[in-house]
Amino acid sequence: MVKIKPFKATRPPKQYAAEVASRPYDVLNSQEAKAEATERSLLHIIKPEIDFDPIAGEHEQRVYDKAVENFKLWKNKEWLVKDGEEHYYIYAQTMNGKTQYGLAVASHFQDYIDGKIKKHELTRVEKEEDRMIHVNIQNANIEPVFFAYPAIKEVDDIVANIVKNQPAEYDFTSEDGVRHQMWVINEKATNDRITKIFEGVPAMYVADGHHRTAAAARVGQERMKANPNHTGEEEYNYFLAVIFPDNQLNIIDYNRVVKDLNGLTKEQFLDALKKDFDVVEVGKEIYKPNKLHNFGMYLDGKWYNLTAKAGTYDDNDPIGVLDVTVLSNLVLDNILGIKDLRTDKRIDFVGGIRGLGELQRRVDSGEMKVAFALYPVSMKQLIDIADSGKIMPPKTTWFEPKLRSGVVIHEF
Repeated sequence: MVKIKPFKATRPPKQYAAEVASRPYDVLNSQEAKAEATERSLLHIIKPEIDFDPIAGEHEQRVYDKAVENFKLWKNKEWLVKDGEEHYYIYAQTMNGKTQYGLAVASHFQDYIDGKIKKHELTRVEKEEDRMIHVNIQNANIEPVFFAYPAIKEVDDIVANIVKNQPAEYDFTSEDGVRHQMWVINEKATNDRITKIFEGVPAMYVADGHHRTAAAARVGQERMKANPNHTGEEEYNYFLAVIFPDNQLNIIDYNRVVKDLNGLTKEQFLDALKKDFDVVEVGKEIYKPNKLHNFGMYLDGKWYNLTAKAGTYDDNDPIGVLDVTVLSNLVLDNILGIKDLRTDKRIDFVGGIRGLGELQRRVDSGEMKVAFALYPVSMKQLIDIADSGKIMPPKTTWFEPKLRSGVVIHEF
């Protein structure tokens, strides 16, 4: 059963929350971060290369040193202040009229090692190493990871009661139109009850932040080995997570664009598709897939409705049922010769938050030859895969909205 605890968050005073809180380090490049960062923005701490002119390399020692310097400066200026007591924190996000309510918690690294925190993606060692450096030099989890857990009515009721009867500590809308609210859970009895409830939860699921989770677990292991008096309760055993009920989360589509048709003419490519798909030309109007095994395709100024034929997928296999698997096997590999989605330079991936018009734009510009729109993965599919111990193909899930970094920080 999973182990969580309340913690003393380091966080901005109310008047600075909207400015300090930033987008995560991995959703914008250094140039975008430099343009976006205001004076108090957390981007100076999580992407400190922006403080150099010209912008420095992310992995330079002076950049890591700058991260430490800026974190100390933000605390000295009281743009970040540590709470005196341990709490859980409610973090709500509202996008397009829909609100999801998470709990900011300290999660134990051993649960990841033991497989109680379940992943659905592979991680890359070099990205883990970079995140480990940041955690170690700061003695803190500056940015949260994003977990899902099987929805629990008692937790929903606790959250609803606090949200109804207690004013939010933070309430601001970020530039992308997402509303962010945070409440501090003050009553010790309520915090203790939440801890107790989660002792009965068999597993949590990594939604977003696989590299940060893996890095945090490795930091915990290293510090455990280095401490002869290790008890398992030291703060370094825990890392920052915001956990959401699975029934509140929204996975959106993650689409593909390809540079060429692997030497085929348009007619040859369409003929090849007809072996495994029912192909219907739609015309100029964008076609959005409406169910599993249905795809949109944009080619040469026209949209097509593709439906995979029965027998080309395996709905009884947690990986075989995924449309990313169907597309990868039947089209990207068999027809277009793209064998490795991680390394092939002929393919790119477009998050559904950008809209299907972005697929059309990239083809019309001549940069890409063909685009594929996919039906989004469901939370049930993600959980089934994580429970089976299997791994999703790359670039399968896109969660939106993203957590803001800097709403709460966990120091140890």
